[in-house]
Formats: sequence, C-alpha cells, structure tokens
Amino acid sequence: MTTQKQIRAAFWSAHPNLEREARRAGRLTAPQNHHPADTRAAFVGYVDWLQRCGRISDALADRVTL
Repeated sequence: MTTQKQIRAAFWSAHPNLEREARRAGRLTAPQNHHPADTRAAFVGYVDWLQRCGRISDALADRVTL
C-alpha cells in the first residue's frame, strides 16, 4: 500500500464490525478524533502491524490518519 486511502480501506475491510458502527453513527469519513477510542486503538494497531510486516513504509505509517 502506498496511500492513506488504501490503508483506511484495508482497515475497514479487516474490521467490518467497526465499519458498520461507524456507518451507523455517520462518522465513517469523519476526522480521526470523532471516532471512539476502541476504533482509534484498532487503527493504530493495524498501522503498526502493516509497518512491522513491511507492507507500508515508515514515513506512511507516521502520517496516516483514520
């Protein structure tokens, strides 16, 4: 993955229950701080995993937001 958009799409695909909740609450595309803490924590863990596996660059991991 090379873009933030790709990472966000992959995150929502990997976490369909969180995506459903975000859609239901109308905040799927809302800024990161508008999401609940459990969603933000899952996203940080997901990005960390992508970085450690070498699927995304360190620079992209540092700048990506939900």
